[in-house]
Amino acid sequence: MQSIVLNYITEDDVSLNSCLYLPNDENTDVENLPAVLLFPEWWGLTEHIKDKAKALAKAGYVALAVDMYGNGRVTSDAQIASERMNELLQHPDLLSERVQLAYNNLRAVAEVNPNKMAALGFCFGGRVALDMARDGVDLCGVVSFHGMLNTQTPAQKGVVKAEILVEHGQLDSMCTLQNVDEFRTEMDAADVKYHIDVFPDTKHGFTNPQATENGKRNGADLAYNPVVAEQAWNNALAFLTRVLKA
Repeated sequence: MQSIVLNYITEDDVSLNSCLYLPNDENTDVENLPAVLLFPEWWGLTEHIKDKAKALAKAGYVALAVDMYGNGRVTSDAQIASERMNELLQHPDLLSERVQLAYNNLRAVAEVNPNKMAALGFCFGGRVALDMARDGVDLCGVVSFHGMLNTQTPAQKGVVKAEILVEHGQLDSMCTLQNVDEFRTEMDAADVKYHIDVFPDTKHGFTNPQATENGKRNGADLAYNPVVAEQAWNNALAFLTRVLKA
């Protein structure tokens, strides 16, 4: 597996340092590989997200762990994380630019088949990935892990190209079961192909090994669930195999 820092610059000179992982160990003639964008939680481009990108590369995908905040910034402070996330959510043009840059740069990688791409996101990143689908970006699939399901731009019939998989915790207090029901209603109205897995007794952040500690530090309702994390990841791998490798 090869790893490369893929740097690109926004119009307002923010340096985004995303991490690209290639499945080939040497400079072979591998090409036309499926590719996956990974959008991180509000903490930023943490080792958790990089580890998931590495796992995808080992499974045969070109994977880009996306830097959304610039200079690879990360934090374990929920107030700082919230400020950075909300800065982008409150300025959709900035958010859209960073998403589009990540998408375009991954598409341009020589080994990538631009017709076999997916997006995967965690928490804030889940919202980002789902909004890519809502916007009609040319993706085969989108996966959300304990993602934010609400949006300012609901899906419209005939626009969404991606099939969607949502992995959600029943006890997620940051995105409730009511939000899940609202998401179902939105997807059904737009005739989107989707599936939702709801895991019992599971809280927000369940995939992240640091979630429980981060929750205690910040007084947030977070908890890592290794059993559910593995099950959800296997569900995602099966989904990606079907939509990208079939």
